[in-house]
Amino acid sequence: MRSPYFLPQLLLLILAVGLLAALVQLGILTIAFGKLGLSPGSAVLLLLASLFGSAINLPLFSIRSEAPPADALPPPLLRGLLRQTLPQYRGRTLIAVNAGGCLIPVWFSVYLLTRHPLPLWQPLLSVAAVAAVSHRLSRPIPGIGISMPVFVAPVCAALVAILVNPAQSAPLAYVSGTLGVLIGADLLRLHDIRRMGAPLASIGGAGTFDGIFVAGIVAVLLA
Repeated sequence: MRSPYFLPQLLLLILAVGLLAALVQLGILTIAFGKLGLSPGSAVLLLLASLFGSAINLPLFSIRSEAPPADALPPPLLRGLLRQTLPQYRGRTLIAVNAGGCLIPVWFSVYLLTRHPLPLWQPLLSVAAVAAVSHRLSRPIPGIGISMPVFVAPVCAALVAILVNPAQSAPLAYVSGTLGVLIGADLLRLHDIRRMGAPLASIGGAGTFDGIFVAGIVAVLLA
């Protein structure tokens, strides 16, 4: 669960597109998605859809929440920056789902599972392992959202995928890396949202180039 803040949105978009172009030029993303059976054109299309979809948050419901203590909030400078882009907190938190950081990765994970049939226990075990690690290492940040170390989940996903099914480690690593982070650091942290005082919390939010995106791509590269 991450609050969808952008500093500012236009600058982040420009930087993200530049990073995307550089990675594609280097062939890193092409290699990663090539291991998943995607052509370079399909890979770029998926990435662009995820990138621009990260700016779309679909509201689900709102919950009553409590403001955190003043000493638990981030430093004043960071709070000032966030106030410029976040709605004003009014005692309730709007729960939303992010298109680029949640819906598209989930859809692509289902696509991979249909394209690469695996025994049911393998994705279930792999996703559960990454979700457990993600939940254990993620932390709520009052006034902002949930944060966790970026590279822990992808390394865990790659290791689990190699141990469970070396022949299909790439798709298994992507599925467990993305769904594991989504479940462990987002869905299983919903109860923490009530105590963070965040006006908006987006499942899979804060953009595609966050933990979920990195978990999937890096896990595939390592697998």
